[in-house]
Amino acid sequence: MTTTLDETSSGTPNKGPKPITVGRRKGMTQFAVYVFILVPFAALIAAVPLAWGWGLTWLDVGLAIFFFYFTGLGVTIGFHRHFTHGSFKAKRPLRIFLAIAGSMAVQGPPIIWVADHRRHHAFSDREGDPHSPWLYGTSPAALAKGFWHAHMGWMFDRSLTNKERFAPDLMADKDIVRVNNLFGLWTVLTFLLPAVIGGLATWSWWGAFTAFFWAGFVRVAVLHHVTWSTNSICHMIGERPFVSRDKAANFWPLAILSFGESWHNLHHADPTCARHGVKRGQIDTSARIIWIFEKLGWAYNVRWPTQQRLARITAGVE
Repeated sequence: MTTTLDETSSGTPNKGPKPITVGRRKGMTQFAVYVFILVPFAALIAAVPLAWGWGLTWLDVGLAIFFFYFTGLGVTIGFHRHFTHGSFKAKRPLRIFLAIAGSMAVQGPPIIWVADHRRHHAFSDREGDPHSPWLYGTSPAALAKGFWHAHMGWMFDRSLTNKERFAPDLMADKDIVRVNNLFGLWTVLTFLLPAVIGGLATWSWWGAFTAFFWAGFVRVAVLHHVTWSTNSICHMIGERPFVSRDKAANFWPLAILSFGESWHNLHHADPTCARHGVKRGQIDTSARIIWIFEKLGWAYNVRWPTQQRLARITAGVE
């Protein structure tokens, strides 16, 4: 397949057709993928009985919420709206900060994350999309299989998205390459920091352990599934007020947890727009933070929605 990535999808033009995938993950890398998907998931399952009577304090809740927002916004504002789609430009300190915060969500290094997501937009809900729920057809059984694939099954595929095709700009950015290469450090810190804070605040090993469990593994697992739900649920059910070339839909129940990412129909209709929730009452935490960054002078050239932009996608004009 030789379809090229267009500027509308990513904000970054692609020069010439290159292979969509190149090579396969090495054995140890694939093992790490299994560990950092399945271990937090196991912790999430264990969280229900553990919360019933022991092992959860208000300090754990506070730390979990803080790190959920810190790392989640690193993904939505940094990895997604800034690095993938160029919805705004960021000064160097903010750019590096967002790359680190997003890396601490343990969803992969920034260059790989961006390459996968730009590939998704280039072939959304068509052959070549790494995580479309419509891959196997429209029967109930096919959709059940497609949901699993879109939600998390696709990450067990060892094929590697071609970074040279989908993220050449990031590969040429020395700061982002450095953050990308230190992904192991950010992964350690995302679990270690809650434990250290919990231990020091309670002056106990037990406080360190419970913070490590709740604000570490459980928080990572919840954030994983919120992010993955955008790939699965938001391509299957919901409202489609804007015209896009795929089945992306708005799913309001996820709006707060996803920091505005579940206004997914608008996003696929206008990928470079900095705000996804454009209608009255559509909460978009990520857009509000970008607005604050802009007011502080840390972000600029923000691509806010305009009446002209909205009219174009409402009318279905490409």
